[in-house]
Amino acid sequence: MRMPPFTLHTPNNLAKALALAAELESFDWISGGTDLLPNYKWKLNPKPDVISLAKVQELTALSSTVIGAMVRIHDLCNNEDVHPLIRETAGTIASVMIRRSATVGGNICLDTRCYWFNQTEEWRRSIEWCHKCDCDTGADCRVIPNQNTLCVATYQADLAAAFIALDATIHLAGAAGARSMPFADFFELDGMTRNVLKPGELVTHVTLPDDAKNWQGAYQKLRLRETWDFPEAGVAAAWKIEGGKIAGLRVATTGCESIPGDHSDLAQDALVEWVGKDSIRALAEDVRKAVKPVSNTYFPPAYRRKMLRVLTRRALAPLEHL
Repeated sequence: MRMPPFTLHTPNNLAKALALAAELESFDWISGGTDLLPNYKWKLNPKPDVISLAKVQELTALSSTVIGAMVRIHDLCNNEDVHPLIRETAGTIASVMIRRSATVGGNICLDTRCYWFNQTEEWRRSIEWCHKCDCDTGADCRVIPNQNTLCVATYQADLAAAFIALDATIHLAGAAGARSMPFADFFELDGMTRNVLKPGELVTHVTLPDDAKNWQGAYQKLRLRETWDFPEAGVAAAWKIEGGKIAGLRVATTGCESIPGDHSDLAQDALVEWVGKDSIRALAEDVRKAVKPVSNTYFPPAYRRKMLRVLTRRALAPLEHL
């Protein structure tokens, strides 16, 4: 498939990148390009200008508490300073070759996916358009007919669940300045809007709290194949043990709705009368009930919800004896 024409800009620092973004009317940021470039080849909402962040060194910081947006996924899962839960999650993403190009910021800002959207232009033209890529036709959503006000395309990135479980903070920068927020607050429940980024803004880095090193965790993922595939369902759990008891517990999900899910309130409720395996079973069922996938990925919604219960139990298995 041929790439549509666009102008590539390569600023060499963050200030120049933001200044360039303020000048352009319609553009995309590109980091690793492992998702954006295939979408461009499929003619999925290409822009006339693309700003590459490959030379912006300010975005490459990597330590135990700071992870830059341009850090490669491969480096993330092979750096001993990175939290074990983040490393484990990063190691499940795609294949080694893709991880060597893909970046943290690209994974966080991954475009939502849907059967009716992630197809070639010829395929989409042959069956009519969808709300997310309507080509000015005003087409309705193909998943939920007779509505074109909300896109239900699914967010299928892995790292978000781990960052939410570790209570991370995400940092943004734009022409108006920098801002930050709890990681879960970055996302918006719309498959087209996706997140709170304003025009010209980008993700600069993610920070973990100082006590993140005291938290353990696990990530469980449902996918069609062992490599390449996006999560059809994913569960990240993080916990802190003090004096042989669970002092803190957080659970987050991904791959089932238009945004990742933060279920830490359910986890905290489960701790009130924690009784090991039975509490894990009850919490897993609560997570299953809280998530409402739609029929726009490979596995049907009922199966994905059922597997969320299984994945939650697997992720929390180390806590069965507590």
